[in-house]
Amino acid sequence: MRTIWGEHLKESSVLPEYPRPQLKRNSFLNLNGPWHFYMGPAEAQPEKLPETILVPFSPESELSGIQRKKQKGDVLCYRRSFVLPEGFHRGRVLLHFGAVDLVATVSVNGRTCGTHRGGYWPFTFDITDMLREKNLLEVTVTDEGTEVLSDARGKQSDKPGGIWYTAQSGIWQTVWLESVPENHITGLKVTPLFDQEEALIEVETNVPGKCLLYLEGMIYAAASGTPVHVPVENMRPWSPEDPHLYHFSVSFGEDRVESYFGMRKCAIEKDKDGVPRLFLNNKPLFHNGLLDQGYWPDGLYTAPAEAAMVCDIQTMKALGFNMLRKHIKIEPLRWYYLCDTMGMLVWQDMVSGGGPYRTSVVTVPVAGVFPHRVDNGYKAFGRQSEESRERYRWELEETVKLLYNCPSIVMWVSFNEGWGQFDALEAVERIRALDGTRTIDHASGWHDQGGGDVYSRHVYFRRFRYKKDRAGRAAVLSEFGGYACGIEGHRWSKKDFGYRMFAGEKELTAGIVKLYDREIRPAKAQGLAAAVYTQVSDVEEEINGLLTYDRKELKVEPDRIIAMNRRLMEE
Repeated sequence: MRTIWGEHLKESSVLPEYPRPQLKRNSFLNLNGPWHFYMGPAEAQPEKLPETILVPFSPESELSGIQRKKQKGDVLCYRRSFVLPEGFHRGRVLLHFGAVDLVATVSVNGRTCGTHRGGYWPFTFDITDMLREKNLLEVTVTDEGTEVLSDARGKQSDKPGGIWYTAQSGIWQTVWLESVPENHITGLKVTPLFDQEEALIEVETNVPGKCLLYLEGMIYAAASGTPVHVPVENMRPWSPEDPHLYHFSVSFGEDRVESYFGMRKCAIEKDKDGVPRLFLNNKPLFHNGLLDQGYWPDGLYTAPAEAAMVCDIQTMKALGFNMLRKHIKIEPLRWYYLCDTMGMLVWQDMVSGGGPYRTSVVTVPVAGVFPHRVDNGYKAFGRQSEESRERYRWELEETVKLLYNCPSIVMWVSFNEGWGQFDALEAVERIRALDGTRTIDHASGWHDQGGGDVYSRHVYFRRFRYKKDRAGRAAVLSEFGGYACGIEGHRWSKKDFGYRMFAGEKELTAGIVKLYDREIRPAKAQGLAAAVYTQVSDVEEEINGLLTYDRKELKVEPDRIIAMNRRLMEE
């Protein structure tokens, strides 16, 4: 099954956009495209790699040209040559990987650059001293399986079905080169201080020195590693209605980067009736959202084109939604850039991991009558090893650091439905230490430990009734709905999965409108602060999306959904 973007994909122009919008340089060489490839036992690897794979699509995906599942014990070997353009080399040459699942060992011209473990986070190697006139880049990837290691895996499963999807491996985000001066900028940290009408900007560099910040015709001096307060005069707040971004640049010696930020404030406050609500920019705002899995039928984890991501965000916003809950996945930085520029709020989940999950812990609670388990019972939650728990702590920290500057992200979700959950209150403390500017959902669904900023429930098989939180947190319905409708010619599988089946577009639309008008609107009036409908699109066996999996059909009547959302938001 292909999307329209996959049908028109050109091997010479695969995801060509600059992959890191908040630290942008003129120096950029995209290495996406055809690579030589081998997948099989390490001991049988031939000298000449026999296949061609289209990077950055994983070999399990259709767009990769391989479309074959990795077997136990297989290694993935990638190889391609490159020549640096004339004038490209300015001092140091950096090799960047957006994401590789799971353990990647990289070499250039036969010399090992290093190894990286973690399937959702970018990494970089300085390859300057390995370069020749013509260069050979090789990447070897190992992945022992979705539940063998305790690393983050999200919805990937070796036995996909229902809410679990096809596992993938290998390179799945852009590979690229850039050149920087010997002394250069390595990172930026931007914190909007909304009430002070200032931005706190910290420049990270590879050696100490003086930096200059350029914002709206003004120049500010800063020492690297030392935050500087930059006034934002006549401040224009960032919001879904007006996603205004402030663009600025930073110079450090011969190096110069471009970036942006948005001025917005996230908080839990009480409204005029004393009810705790989600506030944006000191005003209550109902988060009217959708669950967003980020899967594609032809690219799996990798969107076939940036236009495909734009279509998802744009379609949901046009229907009247203002938030996407990025579910158990970290997207390429371009996706968050699109949300920043288009004005879509984002709840960002940490990617789940740990050992195999027990049905009694993660599935039975969906029926609605269950005890909340204390999450220091590590074995029950699949976190019995200290290595597994320490791995999650690293993943949490890397996620917050990676996405800290994105103004669209307004909520961190540390655990979902008990999947690999442990010590959720400690996770809240860790997030707060890294980021005090956003709200936190510490246990989405069930196994609430009484922490975080929201009382977060999932309701699928029964009528939703608003419950006030005894701890004084804002009440959110962080998953509900899941109404299903299959469209002939747009199904991934002969098996269908959903929480309630409907015959067609009119019936599905009527069901959703009835659900919102009878349950969500009254709950909002009582104190509900957010609602997250399942979901943006169908995914494999799941046919409960507003869009079909191939994104070719909108399965609801748009005018009725727009009117429904208008009623919800205006009351």
